[in-house]
Amino acid sequence: MKTNKTILLLILLLAGLAGSAPQTSIARSFNATPADEAAVRSAVTRIFDQLRTGKYEALYDALPSSSRARISRERFVAGLQRSRNLYQLERIEVGPVHLAGNLAVVDTVMYARIAKPFDTEGKLVAQQYLVREDGSWRVATGDNATIDRFLKSNPGFARRFPIRKTRAYIKQDGKWVEFNLRPQR
Repeated sequence: MKTNKTILLLILLLAGLAGSAPQTSIARSFNATPADEAAVRSAVTRIFDQLRTGKYEALYDALPSSSRARISRERFVAGLQRSRNLYQLERIEVGPVHLAGNLAVVDTVMYARIAKPFDTEGKLVAQQYLVREDGSWRVATGDNATIDRFLKSNPGFARRFPIRKTRAYIKQDGKWVEFNLRPQR
């Protein structure tokens, strides 16, 4: 189903697919400064805003180097442009930030207007993993292999913040109803 692919593309886009090694020690999570937390929040919000406003070229430039190595700018931008008429992102809620060196996790709720085939409101509840690369925070949510590598390097952080399944909802009769992101076979 095209809508499932669009939602999955949105998840992967917000994912950055990073590739730098985290620093060690879970203790740093508890010593994070307000500036560190603000930088993570800012990165999540900036990437969401670039996606929301259709600034796909800038969004591509903000991807980690490993992501840019896997997909060309043209393919990335074209894929997002094709999905543009299927939804309109509206806003994001960014939850608490948890840090361990160059690794962070944030719970987010993203709201959108879904055009086809539902013509309704939608929301995506996603845990955003971020890694710091070249001094900047990059969203790495969609690349479980990369995230697993980071979590293995930070077992204490991994125990406290394991990867959770992204959940999608659509509004039906005024209530949020979970939408299956996995295509039916």
